[in-house]
Amino acid sequence: MSLLVVGLSHRSAPVSVLERASLAPGTRDKLLQDAVSVEPTAEAAVLATCNRIELYADVDKFHAGVAELSGLLARHSGVGLEELTPYLYVHYEDRAVHHLFSVACGLDSMVVGEGQILGQIKDALAVAQRRHTAGRLLNDLFQKALRVGKRAHSETGIDRAGQSLVSFGLQQLAGGSPAAEWVRGRRALVIGAGSMSSLAATVLARAGAAELVIVNRTLERARRLAAGLDGDGVAARAVPPGKLAAELPHADVVVSCTGAAGLVLTAAEVAAALTSRTAARGPEQAPGEPLALLDLAMPRDIDAAAHRLEGVRLVDIESLAEAAADAPMAADVDRVRGIVADEVAAFGAAQRAATITPTVVALRAMAADVVAAELARLDGRLPELDARQRAEINQTVRRVVDKLLHAPTVRVKQLAGEPGGAGYADALRELFDLDPQTVAAVSNPEQERQ
Repeated sequence: MSLLVVGLSHRSAPVSVLERASLAPGTRDKLLQDAVSVEPTAEAAVLATCNRIELYADVDKFHAGVAELSGLLARHSGVGLEELTPYLYVHYEDRAVHHLFSVACGLDSMVVGEGQILGQIKDALAVAQRRHTAGRLLNDLFQKALRVGKRAHSETGIDRAGQSLVSFGLQQLAGGSPAAEWVRGRRALVIGAGSMSSLAATVLARAGAAELVIVNRTLERARRLAAGLDGDGVAARAVPPGKLAAELPHADVVVSCTGAAGLVLTAAEVAAALTSRTAARGPEQAPGEPLALLDLAMPRDIDAAAHRLEGVRLVDIESLAEAAADAPMAADVDRVRGIVADEVAAFGAAQRAATITPTVVALRAMAADVVAAELARLDGRLPELDARQRAEINQTVRRVVDKLLHAPTVRVKQLAGEPGGAGYADALRELFDLDPQTVAAVSNPEQERQ
């Protein structure tokens, strides 16, 4: 196995760097194509979320692979390699598998145990498959990571340790109150209709928001989301971006997560909304609760200067990272770590065992050819044998060969699954003088047919 991952996340880089290094829409596809076009890389997949960018690859040279992948991340993220390098981490072979499985279980998330990462891993695999950059190794790896993540959530209480980034953000806005109680009866405004914004809208609706307005560039998408949430005490509707300024003064809580390259809400626009709120309330009335803003975008959607406005409470990725660092870890985290360790060992053994399979198949094919040749020679020497006798001899010879090969081939697969077991394939090829091209043809049947 020659799996390599190069990336950066909230654990390795400050939010200011993550914000600048985020991939613009459409950049991920180009990054994948560029990754598989460089010499050391055979397969590639990109896992990009609001707080991590990771490039996974099957490489044939470690140092050249690290250099190429690091350069590609710098080029496509727009952050210079010299500036980006101190924040990059590198994992190879079993350590790379361990890292992805930990990510899938939510152990590496900003909010430990959150389950949304599974959907993001699934999306990363789907994109790599669609772009034809994921081969056998990355398909096996990402599908196994999804199963490991689901196992961790079903067999342990890791869900109690964490929650979605949306729920955690709302909890921070609510202060000491339960988030569900705090949301109930409020007017909510959601900017965006992607996966994170859709999750935010769903969480707000289930928590009992009285009104839910969804603003999105593609109005039809926003309408579909609103239609699915409207009812059961929630009045949900969709509006185009041009109506954002008119809707903002009426909102109690705003959640934004778009893929915009620039700010969606400036401090001046938030200040104007506050003025409108005050005017609508009247000078004789007591000040209402602060306008609650939750920015889950990377790069940020809401101007950080809004922090300084009186009457505003802003929670963004940076403040969530600080709050998550102080969050208590559940006891079930240790159980999840045990699951990850077991699954990494099993995956490594399966991958090592798989490397011997083409050689075993080639050996059995060679044995079948030898048997066929010898039976043909016997037919020429003993033409007087009848059909029943020939069938009995044929079956006996094949049975003898199968019995002779059974124990060694089963044992060599077992040995190949152990660390350092890759050498057994070489030993088989050498001992039985197997043609390397025959073994390669078994390993790459598609190439053989071309």
